[in-house]
Amino acid sequence: MAIRSLIINPGSTSTKIGVFEDESLLFDETLRHTTEEIAKYDKIVDQIDFRKEVILNFLKEKDIDIKSFDVIVGRGGLLKPIPSGTYAVTDKLVEDLKNAVGGEHASNLGGILAKEIADEIGVPSYIVDPVVVDELSDVARLSGVPELPRVSIFHALNQKAVAKRYAKEIGKRYDLLNLIVVHMGGGVSVGAHTGGKVVDVFNALSGDGAFSPERAGAVPPGALVDLCFSGKYTQKEVKKMLIGNGGFNAYLHTNDAREVYQKSLTDEYAKTVLDAFIYQVSKDIGAQAAVLSGNVDQIILTGGIAYGEYVVNEIKKRVQFIAPVTVYPGEDELLALAEGALRVMNGEERALEY
Repeated sequence: MAIRSLIINPGSTSTKIGVFEDESLLFDETLRHTTEEIAKYDKIVDQIDFRKEVILNFLKEKDIDIKSFDVIVGRGGLLKPIPSGTYAVTDKLVEDLKNAVGGEHASNLGGILAKEIADEIGVPSYIVDPVVVDELSDVARLSGVPELPRVSIFHALNQKAVAKRYAKEIGKRYDLLNLIVVHMGGGVSVGAHTGGKVVDVFNALSGDGAFSPERAGAVPPGALVDLCFSGKYTQKEVKKMLIGNGGFNAYLHTNDAREVYQKSLTDEYAKTVLDAFIYQVSKDIGAQAAVLSGNVDQIILTGGIAYGEYVVNEIKKRVQFIAPVTVYPGEDELLALAEGALRVMNGEERALEY
């Protein structure tokens, strides 16, 4: 009998859900949330009831019985650094997600929502390859300040999924390829994949690499210190500048890259902002090429912004001298989550315990 799963993937501006029977997608849907809706909540964990209601109401509208599911799977969040794999959602895991032990991020809601819904119907819940998967090389951890080590926080699930998809399509093993994978969504992460590991990656959440639709990325550190001690802003306000109100939101008051592109067609300032985004992502790709000593088999662009032809074409112009570029717009995260749980449900591997 096929295993029926509900997959929940909370992003900063949306909640993606999918219904699978084994590896077959029956349907998926992106439940979008406006900046105004999200702004009502001081903390991401405060969104639990809001997001759960949106999910359950949608399933009810689709006439889907919540009790028909055999397993509920959520996207992993900002836990303590852990190895790659599928994890049972335990009370300890939920506690750390609610307490934001690794920081605040919408993905923290994935495990919590999965467990709440699963417990109500008496089925298991899992997370797969959370954003804190840590495979950094030793040299990649040093920042220049011992108290501020670089950390691995990135779109591990989608980066791994598209890297393995590319390897399968060309008939080679993932662990024998050198790849640069660029995820462009609400946040941006650029990772260097070699030997089957992501040995370096720009922190997609709080202070590394390119700015994104709502995150500031790397900012001038001296100026940031001055701003923090200026007396004009609280700690909470500064953090919101960096995560949530940064990037496109800061410059153009929208986190929608499609809207930014439309504005750029008639507004020179909007075009400058969009081109700066492209410029910074391309710089990050160049940096990861150096990590791989210039031995790059392929550059992969993925995430929702990779649907934008202008962004993709302009990045290609800047980086295709390094390696050919393959584009997988959107995400394979729903399938990757379903597959991770299915391997456990079928006994192919055991669930890890956090």
